[in-house]
Amino acid sequence: MRVISDLKELGEPMAPCVVTIGNFDGVHLAHQTLLRRVVEVGRAQGLSATAITFEPHPIKLLSPDHAPKLLTPLPRKVDLIATTGIDLLVVLPFTRELARQSPLEFVRRVLVNPLHASSVHVGPNFRFGYRQSGDTEILEELGNQEGFRVEVVPMLMVRGDRVSSTRIRELLTEGHVHKANRLLGRPFSARGPIVAGMGVGRKHTVPTLNLAPIEEQLPKVGVYVTRTYLAGVRHDSVTNVGFKPTFGDHRLTVETFLLDFSGQIDEIDMEIEFLYRLRDEMKFQNPAILKVQIQEDARRALKFFRLLKQYRERTGESGPRLIESSDY
Repeated sequence: MRVISDLKELGEPMAPCVVTIGNFDGVHLAHQTLLRRVVEVGRAQGLSATAITFEPHPIKLLSPDHAPKLLTPLPRKVDLIATTGIDLLVVLPFTRELARQSPLEFVRRVLVNPLHASSVHVGPNFRFGYRQSGDTEILEELGNQEGFRVEVVPMLMVRGDRVSSTRIRELLTEGHVHKANRLLGRPFSARGPIVAGMGVGRKHTVPTLNLAPIEEQLPKVGVYVTRTYLAGVRHDSVTNVGFKPTFGDHRLTVETFLLDFSGQIDEIDMEIEFLYRLRDEMKFQNPAILKVQIQEDARRALKFFRLLKQYRERTGESGPRLIESSDY
């Protein structure tokens, strides 16, 4: 997949292409459906499949106090979009100049003249142009005027839940990671550098790996069954998102305890997948009682992974399965 951040990078006039537009935060199931539809149409017509997204998120520029925390930072979003088969990803810098463009200006300056869009595929809530004055109906009118077809992909529902970035953030904020994972089509994860903690776990409870502070979305404070990836190697784990109230006042931390692991960690980065919420974070009377609780958390997590293994053996399913709360 080719990635550009300036339409001038296209160079020679492009042949017609099939286009989709969106923020694609999370690259969830609805985004995947839309992106793969563009790839399908492009392959059938022998045209390039092109996706347009924006950096930063438009709300971060237009109303920073109300900007959502991202589900996927840009590098992760690019990686996920690449898996759908998209040929060209245009990451447009979202500027005030771009925000002031009318729907017609946006269509002509982005979709028509540089990209020569043959068809444009969007979701039902797609808005564009100055103050979001353009919607799918206006896009269809402009398509008729400028010579491209518009397809509106219907809203995707999963078990009565609409699949959207907003809904996924709500579920994560409520701690319902298994439901968020269902809409994402994969486990929600956080990734970043490993940083030194205060040594509290190693001294008083169990040794943990600490994730560097991140600005992106995290699940609700609490304890989770997780998988932790170090240099691509998966480790079953238990992760605490919280403030370590047993040891006084601390900033929000994400610390993970690897199950059935011993040895030295040399990696400098890690990724943590959140699979299931075990409990709220609690303040314990002393570290000894907390250590007993962590051991219980580890026991429940091991049970979770045993159930997952049994399910795979029974069904022959090789890929990751998102265990539901009713299973555990």
